[in-house]
Amino acid sequence: MKMSYEACINACRECMEACNQCYSACLNEDNVKMMAGCIRMDRDCADICAFALQAMQTSSPFVKQICSLCAEICEACGQECKKHDQEHCQKCAEICFRCAEACREMA
Repeated sequence: MKMSYEACINACRECMEACNQCYSACLNEDNVKMMAGCIRMDRDCADICAFALQAMQTSSPFVKQICSLCAEICEACGQECKKHDQEHCQKCAEICFRCAEACREMA
């Protein structure tokens, strides 16, 4: 595994975990309907982070494209989470933006 991947791998792992936790917490909110956009973004973001993680670990020839897409989705997820006052959403947004930055550097 290339050393340059390490920071991005860690950021993707952390983001995937934050999105999964946010997803789960959103499902427990009183107004789940209001959280639908956030829940959907959390799913997509966790999935692309897992995929990017795997791509880096296996040195996929598509790492740059995958990380570029991952950055885009993390950014969108962060924007969506930021709209909600819940602590899990705010924390998730912060981690998504950090991951987007790490992925942009890879791309």
